[in-house]
Amino acid sequence: MSKPRVIVAISGASGAIYGIKALQLLRGLGTIETHLVTSPAGARTILEETEFTPVQVDAMADVCHAYRDIAAPLASGSFAVLGMLVAPCSARTLGGIAVSLGDNLIVRAADVCLKERRRLVLLFRETPLHLGHIELMANVTRFGAIVMPPVPAFYTRPATVEDLVTQTAARALEVLGIEVPALKRWPVQKD
Repeated sequence: MSKPRVIVAISGASGAIYGIKALQLLRGLGTIETHLVTSPAGARTILEETEFTPVQVDAMADVCHAYRDIAAPLASGSFAVLGMLVAPCSARTLGGIAVSLGDNLIVRAADVCLKERRRLVLLFRETPLHLGHIELMANVTRFGAIVMPPVPAFYTRPATVEDLVTQTAARALEVLGIEVPALKRWPVQKD
């Protein structure tokens, strides 16, 4: 593999901008090959919540895969990737991963990451939580996933929503094992 590969998935929860920002940050590095899967509900959320179209978001990735194509390369453990970021991760997607449902490419690729012991970071975007959500998060954590709700960091003194989104996406990529210059660290140095 010439460049390391990362899967970014955008599911139907609120917060598609996190996946979009992750794609932008990865593109800025120029050293990672990105593979994108967007659910139909994720495409709808992109339209409802952002200034982007799904076609524009697709253009941010090196390779796009169809949500229902469970025969795509991402569905095989022999397709080498560093890991996968699901940003945002809907309750439906979390549930599918927790029971190894594999009925769409997001869940199947996540399952492959778990079985191959690759990093899987889930920006679970639901609140408030009921016991079912908590149990599903516990299950995927036992399987090796990292559940990372997109909780904003205020020690960075964000001035805009863009600042909050960038910090969260950069932190998620770091958890995935990819360092991006946009990440602000504690303690924050004053200019």
